Amino acid sequence: MSDFLDRKLHIAVLMGGWANEREVSLMSGEGVAKALEERGHRVTRIDMDRQVAARIAEAAPDVVFNALHGVPGEDGTVQGMLDLMGVPYTHSGVATSVIAIDKELTKQALVPHGVPMPGGRIVRSTDLFERDPMPRPYVLKPVNEGSSVGVAIVTDESNFGNPIARGSIGPWQQFEQLLAEPYIRGRELTSAVIDTPDGPRALGVTELVIESGFYDYEHKYTDGVTTHVCPADVPERIARLCEKYAIDSHRILGCRGTSRTDYRWDDELGEDGLFVLETNTQPGMTPLSLVPEQAKQNGVEYGELVEMIVAAALRDHGANSAKDSRGMGNG
Repeated sequence: MSDFLDRKLHIAVLMGGWANEREVSLMSGEGVAKALEERGHRVTRIDMDRQVAARIAEAAPDVVFNALHGVPGEDGTVQGMLDLMGVPYTHSGVATSVIAIDKELTKQALVPHGVPMPGGRIVRSTDLFERDPMPRPYVLKPVNEGSSVGVAIVTDESNFGNPIARGSIGPWQQFEQLLAEPYIRGRELTSAVIDTPDGPRALGVTELVIESGFYDYEHKYTDGVTTHVCPADVPERIARLCEKYAIDSHRILGCRGTSRTDYRWDDELGEDGLFVLETNTQPGMTPLSLVPEQAKQNGVEYGELVEMIVAAALRDHGANSAKDSRGMGNG
C-alpha cells in the first residue's frame, strides 16, 4: 500500500477554525504537522480565521493539508476558496463536500446505487413540540453537522417529554430543521477507505463498544469511554459488506484521500440489519481517531498515512490541471 512522496514539500496544515469541532481539528492538525515534519517536509501551521486566504497566499505552500472538521472546512466553502486560488489541497473537493456533509443529500446520492440507509425526513424543530414525526424510538440529528454533534435519541422513556417539551435540552434548541430517522438497535461499526494509485482500498472494520448511550461527540473524543475493537468481531460476510459499502460510498460521492463510513448493525437481522449512517470526507486524525488505527492494522504507520493523503491530493490536482489544459482551445 506504500505511496510515498518522491520529494520534500512545503505543506500548510489548515486547522482550528470556529466550528463546534475546533479543538478536535487542532489535535488532528498538530498530529499531521508533526508527522510531516518528521518525514522531512516543511510545514506551516495555519489556525483558520477570516483572513485565511491571505495567509495561505503569503505562505505559498505546495499543497494544503485540510485538517478542519465541520463548517466551513468540510462543507465545500474552504474547498471552493482553494480551487479559486489554484492551491492543491487534501481530501474531497467542492461538490463531494457539499453533498456528504448534508445527510439528506447523501441519502439521495447513495440509496439509488444500492447503499442501504435508514429512512427518514426533514422536520421543523418547532413541529416537534406538537407531535412526533414518526413512532418512537427515533433519532434526531442536524442535517449538516459532523462528529455526531447535536444528536438525540427520542424514546418512550426519554426525559424530553411526549411530545418533546420546548424547554427540554436537545438539538431542537440550536437548529431550525432536523433529520428524523428510525432508531436502529444494535452495534456501531465503521470502515475507513484510503486512496492509492490503484484505486480506493478499505482498511477494515472497527466496532465501537459503548457502555451506555451512543457514539456521540463525547464518546468519539474522550479517552477511555469507548472501546475500539479492531478488527471487529463480526461475521466475515458483514465485514466484507461494510468494506464494500465504504468503497461504494467513497466512489459514488467522489471522495478523495480518505473517508470513513459509519454503520448501525442490527445483528438479529443479519445482512438486512446493516445500514450506512453517513460518510465522513475529513475523518479525524487525532490519537483516538479511527482511520489511523485501521491503517496501522494494515501495516501503515501514521506518517505514511499522512503522506498517502497528500499524494492523493497532488495526483488529483495534476489530473485536473492536465484536463483544464486540454480543454483550453479557441472558442
